[in-house]
Amino acid sequence: QLAASGGGMVQPGGSLRLSCSASGDTHDTMAWFRQAPGKGREFVASINWRSGSANYIASVKGRFTISRDNAKNTLYLQMSQMKTDDTGVYYCAARRGLISTDMADYDSWGQGTQVTVSS
Repeated sequence: QLAASGGGMVQPGGSLRLSCSASGDTHDTMAWFRQAPGKGREFVASINWRSGSANYIASVKGRFTISRDNAKNTLYLQMSQMKTDDTGVYYCAARRGLISTDMADYDSWGQGTQVTVSS
Protein backbone atom coordinates (compact mmCIF):
# COMPACT_ATOMS: atom_id res chain seq x y z
CA GLN A 1 0.00 0.00 0.00
CA LEU A 2 1.13 3.51 -0.81
CA ALA A 3 -0.03 6.71 0.88
CA ALA A 4 0.88 10.07 -0.62
CA SER A 5 0.81 13.36 1.27
CA GLY A 6 2.21 16.86 1.24
CA GLY A 7 0.23 18.51 -1.51
CA GLY A 8 -1.13 22.02 -1.25
CA MET A 9 -1.20 25.42 -2.85
CA VAL A 10 1.94 27.39 -3.59
CA GLN A 11 2.80 30.51 -5.55
CA PRO A 12 4.93 30.35 -8.70
CA GLY A 13 8.57 30.08 -7.71
CA GLY A 14 7.68 28.37 -4.44
CA SER A 15 8.48 24.92 -3.07
CA LEU A 16 6.65 21.85 -1.78
CA ARG A 17 7.75 18.42 -0.64
CA LEU A 18 5.60 15.37 -1.30
CA SER A 19 5.91 12.16 0.68
CA CYS A 20 4.76 8.63 -0.04
CA SER A 21 4.89 5.98 2.64
CA ALA A 22 5.06 2.37 1.48
CA SER A 23 4.03 -0.80 3.26
CA GLY A 24 3.41 -4.39 2.31
CA ASP A 25 5.04 -5.77 -0.86
CA THR A 26 8.66 -5.07 -1.69
CA HIS A 27 9.52 -2.91 -4.66
CA ASP A 28 12.56 -2.14 -6.79
CA THR A 29 11.45 1.12 -8.32
CA MET A 30 9.23 3.93 -7.15
CA ALA A 31 8.01 6.89 -9.12
CA TRP A 32 5.89 10.01 -9.18
CA PHE A 33 3.33 10.68 -11.87
CA ARG A 34 1.00 13.65 -12.21
CA GLN A 35 -2.26 14.43 -13.91
CA ALA A 36 -3.15 17.98 -14.87
CA PRO A 37 -6.80 18.99 -15.26
CA GLY A 38 -8.17 17.61 -18.52
CA LYS A 39 -4.97 15.74 -19.37
CA GLY A 40 -3.63 12.24 -19.08
CA ARG A 41 -1.34 11.01 -16.36
CA GLU A 42 2.33 11.69 -17.07
CA PHE A 43 5.61 10.44 -15.67
CA VAL A 44 7.53 12.91 -13.49
CA ALA A 45 10.42 11.04 -11.87
CA SER A 46 11.49 7.58 -10.74
CA ILE A 47 14.16 6.12 -8.49
CA ASN A 48 15.79 2.74 -8.05
CA TRP A 49 15.18 1.81 -4.42
CA ARG A 50 18.55 0.16 -3.85
CA SER A 51 20.96 2.34 -5.82
CA GLY A 52 19.16 5.65 -5.62
CA SER A 53 19.68 6.29 -9.32
CA ALA A 54 16.92 8.49 -10.69
CA ASN A 55 15.51 9.93 -13.87
CA TYR A 56 13.21 12.84 -14.58
CA ILE A 57 10.95 14.22 -17.22
CA ALA A 58 12.76 17.07 -18.99
CA SER A 59 10.41 19.79 -17.75
CA VAL A 60 11.30 19.20 -14.07
CA LYS A 61 15.03 18.53 -14.33
CA GLY A 62 16.96 20.90 -12.11
CA ARG A 63 13.81 21.86 -10.19
CA PHE A 64 12.54 18.58 -8.70
CA THR A 65 14.46 15.99 -6.72
CA ILE A 66 13.22 12.47 -6.06
CA SER A 67 14.68 10.66 -3.06
CA ARG A 68 13.94 7.84 -0.67
CA ASP A 69 14.51 6.91 2.94
CA ASN A 70 15.04 3.17 3.02
CA ALA A 71 14.72 2.95 6.81
CA LYS A 72 11.36 4.71 6.78
CA ASN A 73 10.27 3.09 3.51
CA THR A 74 9.27 6.53 2.29
CA LEU A 75 9.57 8.21 -1.07
CA TYR A 76 9.89 11.98 -1.46
CA LEU A 77 9.58 14.55 -4.21
CA GLN A 78 11.13 17.92 -3.42
CA MET A 79 9.71 20.49 -5.81
CA SER A 80 11.20 23.96 -6.16
CA GLN A 81 10.98 26.86 -8.62
CA MET A 82 7.47 25.68 -9.22
CA LYS A 83 5.45 26.77 -12.23
CA THR A 84 1.75 26.90 -12.96
CA ASP A 85 2.27 23.96 -15.34
CA ASP A 86 3.21 21.84 -12.31
CA THR A 87 -0.41 21.97 -11.15
CA GLY A 88 -2.12 18.60 -10.93
CA VAL A 89 -2.78 15.53 -8.85
CA TYR A 90 0.46 13.78 -7.98
CA TYR A 91 0.54 10.01 -7.58
CA CYS A 92 3.25 7.78 -6.23
CA ALA A 93 3.69 4.34 -7.74
CA ALA A 94 5.81 1.25 -7.21
CA ARG A 95 6.91 -1.73 -9.23
CA ARG A 96 9.20 -4.73 -9.12
CA GLY A 97 11.78 -4.23 -11.84
CA LEU A 98 13.89 -1.55 -13.42
CA ILE A 99 13.07 2.11 -13.75
CA SER A 100 10.25 2.76 -16.18
CA THR A 101 8.44 5.85 -17.39
CA ASP A 102 5.38 3.83 -18.47
CA MET A 103 2.53 3.93 -15.97
CA ALA A 104 1.36 0.50 -17.21
CA ASP A 105 4.50 -1.03 -15.69
CA TYR A 106 3.58 0.00 -12.15
CA ASP A 107 1.66 -2.38 -9.88
CA SER A 108 0.84 -0.24 -6.89
CA TRP A 109 -0.51 3.29 -6.71
CA GLY A 110 -1.12 5.82 -3.99
CA GLN A 111 -4.34 7.81 -3.75
CA GLY A 112 -2.96 11.06 -5.17
CA THR A 113 -2.33 14.44 -3.61
CA GLN A 114 -3.36 17.76 -5.13
CA VAL A 115 -0.71 20.35 -5.99
CA THR A 116 -1.81 23.78 -7.13
CA VAL A 117 0.60 26.46 -8.30
CA SER A 118 -1.16 29.78 -8.57
CA SER A 119 -0.64 33.43 -7.77
